[in-house]
This record gives sequence, C-alpha cells and structure tokens, in this order.
Amino acid sequence: MQRLIFKNKRKITLISAILIIAAFTSHYAFHVEPVAMWALLVASILGVAPIMIQAYQALRVKVVSIDVLVTIAVVGAFIIGNYEESAIVTFLFLFGDYLEQRTLNKTRSAIRELTDMAPESALKQMADGSYQEVDIDEVDIGDVLRVLTGAKVPVDGVVLSGEGHVNEASITGEPLPAGKQPGAQVFAGTILDNGTLHIQAQRVGEDTTFGRIIELVEEAQDAKSEAERFIDRFAKWYTPAVLALGLVVFLISRNVELAITILVLGCPGALVIGVPVSNVAGIGNGARHGVLLKGSEVIHDFSRVDTMMFDKTGTLTQGAPQVAEVKLYTAEPDKACSYLASVESQSDHPLARAIVDHLGDIPLYPVEQTDVVKGGGIIALIDGKRVAVGNAALMNQEGVHLTQEALADIARFEQEGNSLVLTSVDGQLQALVGIRDQLRPGVKEDLQRLKKMGVKNLVLLSGDNQGTVDLVAKELGLTEAHGNMLPEDKAAYLKEMQEKGHIVAFVGDGVNDSPSLALAQIGIAMGSGTDVAIETSDVVLMNSDFSRLPHALGLTKATARNMRQNIIIAVGVVLVLLFSVFFSSWMNMSIGMLVHEGSILVVILNGMRLLRYTPRAYTGLTH
Repeated sequence: MQRLIFKNKRKITLISAILIIAAFTSHYAFHVEPVAMWALLVASILGVAPIMIQAYQALRVKVVSIDVLVTIAVVGAFIIGNYEESAIVTFLFLFGDYLEQRTLNKTRSAIRELTDMAPESALKQMADGSYQEVDIDEVDIGDVLRVLTGAKVPVDGVVLSGEGHVNEASITGEPLPAGKQPGAQVFAGTILDNGTLHIQAQRVGEDTTFGRIIELVEEAQDAKSEAERFIDRFAKWYTPAVLALGLVVFLISRNVELAITILVLGCPGALVIGVPVSNVAGIGNGARHGVLLKGSEVIHDFSRVDTMMFDKTGTLTQGAPQVAEVKLYTAEPDKACSYLASVESQSDHPLARAIVDHLGDIPLYPVEQTDVVKGGGIIALIDGKRVAVGNAALMNQEGVHLTQEALADIARFEQEGNSLVLTSVDGQLQALVGIRDQLRPGVKEDLQRLKKMGVKNLVLLSGDNQGTVDLVAKELGLTEAHGNMLPEDKAAYLKEMQEKGHIVAFVGDGVNDSPSLALAQIGIAMGSGTDVAIETSDVVLMNSDFSRLPHALGLTKATARNMRQNIIIAVGVVLVLLFSVFFSSWMNMSIGMLVHEGSILVVILNGMRLLRYTPRAYTGLTH
C-alpha cells in the first residue's frame, strides 16, 4: 500500500487540488454544502496519507520531522470538523514537496554517458608480433597497442612509432587536434583523427586519466546528494517544541479543542510553501532568461560564491577557431588567397575549415595532386605551381626563405596566441594566417559585473598552453590563470581553494570539465556543451549565453534573500498566533485560521516578486 501511495503521490496532489477547487466552487458559487464538505473530506484523507506514512517512517528512525506535526495538525483539524484547513494544509505540503523533487531529482545519466565513451577494446600486440583485438580488461601496463585512424586510444601511454593527430577534447577541452610523434603522451578516450600509432600502455582501466574523470564525477555527485534541506534542520527543534506545547496545554487545561487549536495554528503552512515558492519563482525567472537552476541547494550555495573558475575553450571563448589576421607578401594577393583556399578546401582540418570560411566565396583552382606531410601541412600542384600550405616547419622543409618582416610577423602572431598557417608558391612565401579561438562578445564586461556582485576571485583553468592562457587572462582582467592543466589538475586546484574556505563555482562545457563541475559547490555548464557536462552541472546557461551568468548570480542572491524573508514571515506569524492564544482574549480558531491563510498568501506573493527580477546593470546591486 505504501509503495502504491508514493508511486501516485503526484496524482494525489493533483486530485487534492481539483477537490479543493470543487469544494470552494460548490460552497461559494452554488451553495451546495454537502458536496463542498465531502470534497474537502476526501481531499484531506487522500492528502494526509503520504504525509502520515512519511511521519511514521521518520518516527521509526527516531526523527520528529515536520511530517509528524503536519499529520497531527491535519488529524486534529479533521477531528474538530475543520475539513477546509486539513485539506489545504495537506495540499500545500504535497505541492511544496512536488516542486522540490521536480528540480532536485536529476538522473545519473552523466555517469552512464561517461562510461559509454570509455574504450571497450584494443588492438594488442601478441607474442608472435601480430595484433589481435582484445577486451580492454586484457590490456596490461607495458603492452604494445596499435591505434588506427578513427579509433579511440584505449589507454594512457606513450607513442613508440607512427604519427597522427589526436582529438583530445574529452581530456583537455581543446578543439584542435594535437599532433603526435614518437615519445608523445596519449590519453584513453581520445580519438585518432588520422594516421596510425603504436603505443605502450602506461596506465590502464580505472587508473587512466579518463577513468579518474569518471571516478571524480561519481564521488562528487554522491557527496552532494547527502545534503540536508533547511526545513528538515529547522524541524528538529520546531516540531517537538509545538508538540510539547500542545501536550502541556492539554494536561493543564484539559481542553482538547485548545490543544488542537495550538497544533493547527502551530503548523508551519507558510513555511512549508514559502521556501518552495521562492525556489520555483527564482527557477522560473532563470528559465525565462536562459538560466537553468537545478534546485534549492543550488540557489543557496550559488548566492554565497566568492570564487569562479573558468574553462577557456567554449566557455570564455566561442569554441571554434577563427581567422584573426592575414598578412600577404605578394603583388597578387587575390591569386595567393585563391591558391590557399583551393588547397584548404581539400582538407577537413579545423584550421583549414576556418580559413575556407574566412575567405568565403573566392575563385578556386583545380588541385591536380596533393601530398599530405604529417605534422606539417599539404603540398599541392596548382596551375603548374608548387603550393605548400602548413606550419613553419613545412616552409623550412620546402626551403622557403623567410624575410625579417615575415619572421617578425610570425613572432607577433605567436605572442598573440595564434596558430599559424603559411602559404608558399614555388618556394616564395606569399601568405601568413593567424588563427585563434575568439573571445565571446561582451565577456570582459560580464566578468567585471561578477566582480561588482561580490565574486573576489576569477580564475582561468585551461588545457591550452600557458602563453595563450596568460594572454586571455590579461585581456579579461582575471585574478589568476593556469595552463597545461589536465582534468585531474583542475579538480586538485579546485579542492585546494575549497580547503582554504572559498565557495567555488566552476564554469565549463566539455567532458573534461565534468569532474570540476561536480566537485565545485556550484557547477555551471554552457548549454552548447556536452551532455555529460550539462547533466553533471548544477546550473546550465542555455544557448551558451555567457551574459546570463551575472543574471544567474544576482537572481540566486535575490532568491536566497527572498527565502529568508518568507521563513521570517512564516515563523513570525506562527509565534504571534501562539502568543495570542495565551495572552489575548480576541484570538480564536477562526481568526487564527484567517491570519494563518493570510500568511500563506503573503509568502506566495513575496516569492512571486522574483518573477520580475532583473539585475541592476553594473552596480553590483540587486533587488
């Protein structure tokens, strides 16, 4: 029976609401008192059932929860024939619980998705030198493995032979494939975009970097799920106090109705609904403004954040490389650009796509033949000319003379954090292209707003090189910047800041960010990020609009303040009612109920103010 009741808890809440509406309609519109009475009676019985079961379960483990007080108050109101009070109290309690659960009960699909991304098999070198596909559990440290184009790297290891480009976005968060040569490190869960690698396993299974990502997410999510709600903590002393008061009054006065009146008036109806209505109004405001807040605990912790940490790629930046600058060294710039576009149109490399997109609709020449130079670029024959497109190493290989002007431009481009693509025609340098991930528009102003709203530390944690990270940090006015960081490094630094007493929020978008998103008091994911990051996070910026972050912080501060106001109103009204029962001659059940229901309306209206909340621009003030 218990299982059936809890399974249909939402339906019971809905039916109770319908019955209450029907009762008031019958009473006020049609004056059909029997229908109104029976509707309220049934609503009371239905509504109190799950609350009574929860109260019983709490008492079994020696916890006197608000469920106990609500049950006694409802039964008391029922006994004295006040079905209206009993029905309304049960509905409010169930509805508040529903609102909480809807936002707090998130699936653990992030763990499942991470596990699905992990490699399941590997090509292992056998004793006779051949390679056989084996289950990942059969791979040991020291084994030699072959990784083919398009395959997942099965372990953390070092490249013994072969060359290729590996997509390490799942580990570093960086969109550009990393070139791998003998001696380079590779990580489990990354994908070989091109080439063939022979690697020696150094860490396998749960010990790999990817395995530790899964472990960190699991640990952090388990820790968060154990948090207690404020109402439960408050109930530890409030509920026994009201029960004891009602008992003492009965023993002294022998007045059953007075004792029940105390229990009914002492029932924290406004408290039960006050906190959820603030939460829901705040969450509703956030949803309308592109911010998904996942529950009341998120709001409480977010409102106290003093340190924010950011991933770079896809968070502070747009997540897609774009051409930042082009320098031409030829009297025929149009032809040089056409040669460059013709070659790059043959490649699906991210840098090539960025160049083609930048050059747009431009005449293309037929490419007669191409030769891909691993780790260097492409050499092609176009219009009878030898066109080389790639990095400085390829230019050196082709014997291209770089003038002092070109060398100075190359140095400047690199200092500005660009990836370089050079173009030569018949051994003569004709074009230099700088490509980098562009900052999100307005991100600097948004970060300044966060500072004015009380965030003392703005920290950049990135898998990109330290030089590029420092440039971004300087441009944005960040407090700290750390580059070359693996997911475990980010998580370790985050823990260090937490141990120093900081309330930390982490903003990221990739699988590699999920440990930090889970470990931080508040994990904030960009809406365009991976499903894992979104599921792991506490807050999601829908449409990846970074400008919503200051709104989210201001909103949580306003919501937390609104919750405190509702708690003060709810508790204050109860105390006034109880005081008046003993020390006034005018207080009775009817007046008390009117004030009681009025307090519920007040906290609801106060909570609904959050629906109109907007932060005051750039002042650091909220309302």
